[in-house]
Amino acid sequence: MPVEPYLTLAHHAGWANDRLYEACAELSDAELRRDRKAFFRSLHGTLNHILVGDRVWWSRVEGTAHGITRQDTILYDDFRALREARAAEDARIVRLVTGMPPARLDGTLDFVTLDGDADSCPMPVALVNMFNHATHHRGQCHQMLGEAGLDPPPLDIYDYIEAARA
Repeated sequence: MPVEPYLTLAHHAGWANDRLYEACAELSDAELRRDRKAFFRSLHGTLNHILVGDRVWWSRVEGTAHGITRQDTILYDDFRALREARAAEDARIVRLVTGMPPARLDGTLDFVTLDGDADSCPMPVALVNMFNHATHHRGQCHQMLGEAGLDPPPLDIYDYIEAARA
């Protein structure tokens, strides 16, 4: 199985995260933290959760410890630090996908859940889940940006592909 489709998803995720953070940077700290009734309450909470999800899942792929015990962990209280960590995580994801042997995509990802239970799933399912999870929560952020009075940027993969062509 080729890694190229996953590499496209990794590049798209980094591009979408960058656009999302650029829009969020226009808001005050109070607006970023305002409870907007989303699952992780605020833009700040949701952005942290997206990073938590990526760190947990990509550490599983990498076979390294992540040290995270809760999905609602606030990894970075400061927006600038969170943004820098997000950019570093996006670069890490691209590196991991780029270096993934195609044969690994035919395998299974064995991991331990946050509750401490052993689990596994086919690697393609794990990868799709990772990208889908982040897309889902970026959509929530998109909605919250609109509620905050901003015009949310387009984040669709087709917009990414157009931008990459230009």
